[in-house]
Amino acid sequence: MRNKPGTVYLVGAGPGDPGLLTLRAAEVLRLCDVLLYDALASDAIVAFASCDCEKTFVGKRGGKHAMPQADIEALMVRIAREGKSIVRLKGGDPFVFGRGAEEAQTLAEAGIPFEIVPGISSSVAAPAYAGISVTHRDHNPAYTVATGHEDPTKPGSTLDWAKLADPHRTLVLLMAMGNLETIARNLVDHGLPASTPVAAIQNGTRPDQRTVVGTLATIAAICAREGIAAPAIVVVGDVVRLREEIRWYDVAPLFGKRVLVTRPERQAADLAARLRARGAEPIVVPAIEVAPLLDGAIAEELASHAWIALTSANAVDALFGSLAQAGRDARAIGSCKIGTIGPATAAAVRARGLVPDLSCERATSEDFAHALLAAGRDGDRILLYQARDARDALRDGLAAAGRSVTVRDAYETRTRRSPALADAARAADVLTFASPSAVRGFVENGADAGGKVVACIGPVAARAADAAGIRVDVTAEDYTAAGLVAALEEFFASARS
Repeated sequence: MRNKPGTVYLVGAGPGDPGLLTLRAAEVLRLCDVLLYDALASDAIVAFASCDCEKTFVGKRGGKHAMPQADIEALMVRIAREGKSIVRLKGGDPFVFGRGAEEAQTLAEAGIPFEIVPGISSSVAAPAYAGISVTHRDHNPAYTVATGHEDPTKPGSTLDWAKLADPHRTLVLLMAMGNLETIARNLVDHGLPASTPVAAIQNGTRPDQRTVVGTLATIAAICAREGIAAPAIVVVGDVVRLREEIRWYDVAPLFGKRVLVTRPERQAADLAARLRARGAEPIVVPAIEVAPLLDGAIAEELASHAWIALTSANAVDALFGSLAQAGRDARAIGSCKIGTIGPATAAAVRARGLVPDLSCERATSEDFAHALLAAGRDGDRILLYQARDARDALRDGLAAAGRSVTVRDAYETRTRRSPALADAARAADVLTFASPSAVRGFVENGADAGGKVVACIGPVAARAADAAGIRVDVTAEDYTAAGLVAALEEFFASARS
């Protein structure tokens, strides 16, 4: 019996910022069997696809096509006939100069089911990130989007330059850099003043976004001088004058900063997302990895303790992994109260359907010890569930106050050997450390912090960095990813002033 063909999803990846990916696009990316992606689909967006997904680059880089268009269409048909679901991922929107309609026609002709997942077009998003509104009641009440690179097989241009040269409309040109001088001359020849403002925006919505502003008379020379090249869009019209008044993205303190994130992969995602949202470019290369130490015996120990103290989200995962190993679930916790340190640990407990009895927001062992002592009673037995190489401060603080403390290893952190770490450190502007083990992993991988801004989540990591001979520039007072980003913003804002 012949396989039922799989569905092909023609998906717009948006202009580059993964935060602009639509919910539907993220959903089909997570579920697809095969991903065929273009050059303008960023690595962070490609990463939405599952590890089991077969990923193939079919875009164009350096003017060279990885695969001709006809071959891409044939490949989609062949794979779909094998019953696999395919995401054909394109930059921007698949129906805005993305050849999505051509691919849909081929699929329809072959009887392959398909779905169009629109994306945010760079024709609107890139100007917005450059502080340019494509319409404005006082300047340009309408806008036109056109290609600056027509099909080279056509006998001549079909663009109506007389209509495009309308001073009352914003003109947005995609793929125009190769013909920019000719385009500017055509617009002037058909009536636009040579003094009409023009902006060219390279890598719009990305941390390496660059914007130059000139006029029709000067923009080509300015772009050549500044090295502005594809991918870039061109905006022509009076709305360009608004840029200096309402630009917001490329003036943020962290804009364009390359920030090395050394946390384990699971914890890295939150910090990376927060950095990206502020215009920084996160470089995620974990210096350590977390290995849970599962032990089903923990299920029996809970009943004899008044409290279980969980020191991280990793400890929460290890606890429930150990309970599962023993064939138990959250009910094994019984009357044992749960204490957590830091908001991420509390959130991990809540994600399991439980509410911590004590949640210590300040993530230091000393603060946690004080909070546990205040919440508990004399004679309480406390089960301390933490990393194997954790400091003794929490245990010692509780024991000194007369509490009976049982320490159990929930997990261990190991140096993750990564040849890429040293190279990533050299490429970064900022290095971040969230723990002493991350500092150790960085050093053991032979990476060098010289000349970089170094930021730590809290004083414990900062002391470890200092002991390793690494000068620390920023220490977050709020020991969270959000606190670290805020501290970095304040540091760079102060450096500018």
